[in-house]
Amino acid sequence: MADIAETRAAPVRHSTAGALASLSLAMLISSLGTSIANVALPTLSLAFAASFPAVQWVVLAYLLAITALIVSVGRLGDLVGRRLLLIAGLALFSAASFAAALAPSLALLIAARAVQGLGAAVMMALTIAFVGETVPKERTGSAMGLLGTMSAIGTALGPSLGGVLIAAVGWRSIFLVNAALGVVAVAAAWRFLPAGDATGAARKPGAAGGEARGGFDMLGTLLLAATLAAYALAMTIGRGHFGGLNLALLAVAVAGAALFVVAEARVASPLVKVTLLRDAVLAPSLAMNALVSTVMMATLVVGPFFLSRALGLSEAETGAVLSIGPVVSAFCGVLAGRVVDRLGAAAMVIAGLVLMAAGCAALAWLPGVFGVAGYAAAIVLLTPGYQLFQAANNTAVMADVDSSERGVVSGMLSLSRNLGLVTGTAVMGAVFAFAVGTKDIAAAAPASVAHGMGLTFAVAAGLVVAAMVIALLAIGGSVITNKCKCQG
Repeated sequence: MADIAETRAAPVRHSTAGALASLSLAMLISSLGTSIANVALPTLSLAFAASFPAVQWVVLAYLLAITALIVSVGRLGDLVGRRLLLIAGLALFSAASFAAALAPSLALLIAARAVQGLGAAVMMALTIAFVGETVPKERTGSAMGLLGTMSAIGTALGPSLGGVLIAAVGWRSIFLVNAALGVVAVAAAWRFLPAGDATGAARKPGAAGGEARGGFDMLGTLLLAATLAAYALAMTIGRGHFGGLNLALLAVAVAGAALFVVAEARVASPLVKVTLLRDAVLAPSLAMNALVSTVMMATLVVGPFFLSRALGLSEAETGAVLSIGPVVSAFCGVLAGRVVDRLGAAAMVIAGLVLMAAGCAALAWLPGVFGVAGYAAAIVLLTPGYQLFQAANNTAVMADVDSSERGVVSGMLSLSRNLGLVTGTAVMGAVFAFAVGTKDIAAAAPASVAHGMGLTFAVAAGLVVAAMVIALLAIGGSVITNKCKCQG
């Protein structure tokens, strides 16, 4: 019997590299799916004779689906098994990508992108959750760093690969590439990811599977999806103008959040346990993740205007400078993970935030003095700090999560990041416009744009400092809690 058990366990032990490769591929194509479509918007506008606000839904539908459903699919993975759901999500992503490539109208393309976003939500939620099943605990940081690297590569590769494919073959090819990568990812996940109940929710000894796992909270899922969709729309529609519709959507989001909390406190098997939101590790980590993502979005919102308007760079030169951040992320992600494994997650969360604060301060000052060189130097300081924070924060959260909740907690981590990015688009864009002194930034004077850049990243530095305060308070609270437990 012992020999049989060892034989069965052997493939799991020897598939760690293959499992990480399949998870990395899933993270890569979900990030690629976001960035590769952005470059196609002008082409799609001509192909379908549609306005730019209309074709923007090709990107928005994908992001809305991810944001609204990522926590729910994470919970579903805890219930039905993460391997099964991840493979289904990859297959759905691939099929939706193929449908997008064949779409005869803009409406059908947007619908296919929404389905593609559902598949991407599964991938984003479950890849992080799967790390605990495939990697020894002492190597969790390295695995998180690798996933961060693959996300950065996907983000950086999208615009350049999309531009080449559109120029050479046409816009449909960008979705065919996603479909092909999805098929490869399905095969890799089927071959390498460990099977069995260990990849899903933990089953209580002596209990029936369904009773131990509980049911799926459909009411909570609908409330959360509607709330998150309303918030995301409130932050994105209007292209920087926050009008009556935005306020109405924000009010719907606030009301939906309140109803969600009430509903979750009353159901037997909630989508998100209310106690999780009070967890001494998870709650601060989610807040920090949202703040940090808000800051990182400023580089994507403000950076292009500063480089083109204040420094006078061409589109190609602007694209090349903007690629510095993702390229640095790709190189330092794994290294950041190894540092976390060696020095500990809590200390590296603080170290990452210190680097980010210094990077934001540098972006507020150096580009105005040294131009492109100052911008590049500041980004090279900011980006490794972000990668170090992400690897450490994800490791700290996922280290001691019960197997039955890994999916939903991973989904909450990804959700906090997405909400930060969505919020950053609106908030940091509004700060920039206020500092420039006009809503028509494209017509603003170079000196005004440079001033707006400095003030925006001064505010960004303040947000990072706020995240540092949260981290220090969380560490202090954890120390006090541990002392009380020891004394008790």
